[in-house]
Amino acid sequence: MSQDAAPQPTPSSSDLVRVVRHDSGVVELVLDRPEAMNAVSTAMAGALTDAAQSVASDDTARAVVVSSSHPKAFCVGADLKERNALSDDELRAQRPGNRTAYRSVLDLPVPVIAAVDGYALGGGCEIALSCDLIVASPEATFGLPEVSVGVIPGGGGTQLLTRRIGWSRAADLIFTARRVGGEAALALGLADRVVDDPRATALELATRIAAHSPVGVRNAKAAMRGGMDVSLAEGLDIEDARWHDTAFSADRAEGVAAFAEKRTPSWPGLSGR
Repeated sequence: MSQDAAPQPTPSSSDLVRVVRHDSGVVELVLDRPEAMNAVSTAMAGALTDAAQSVASDDTARAVVVSSSHPKAFCVGADLKERNALSDDELRAQRPGNRTAYRSVLDLPVPVIAAVDGYALGGGCEIALSCDLIVASPEATFGLPEVSVGVIPGGGGTQLLTRRIGWSRAADLIFTARRVGGEAALALGLADRVVDDPRATALELATRIAAHSPVGVRNAKAAMRGGMDVSLAEGLDIEDARWHDTAFSADRAEGVAAFAEKRTPSWPGLSGR
């Protein structure tokens, strides 16, 4: 390899959810159960938890993209074939692991971008909703069809969709179990961008985010998340605490110096705290 050749992404983790580490702290979680259109089985939920937790504990991670190896499906939701074979007791026992899987994505400390092409139904839609940004293709199909099969969204859908698009729009989608395409999702606010190649755009966005202060970006996300469901006064206090965490970090010193010297910052990141 020549000195000018770009290093290749490094894959790791399980066969069901691959962790691919790109340059500059961008990490990709690839849903990789194509034979089942990434249906979330017990094993798939465990793999997603393991992958997300490995990124959460990685101080070098700066932004995450969640993508799929299947050309026509991001994730079609719960593995109903597996679930149909479970007794009530087995279903109760499965529940905590499934909850942990979705929360592991939601609780990632860095910005997370879903790259949705094809079906994002049920739990697949909820994985996308657990991300901070959703980039979709025109061919994407979103839906929460749970009430049509005798359950309700259980991966955060009733809460995350309502917070994202508002009560009445969320009620329309959840109560009717109807599906919407990429452009309709954009109009509703369910998707943030619609592009022909959502994975490429998501990786570009993640790379742009990763170029900024790791301490600043993490604290900005924490302040935004922490302030969502409290009063404005409490939210401003949360923001102030995160401002102090950032303003007296090595990243702030480097950012100011780089601006004054008209150069690109070399962020110390979490190692410089």
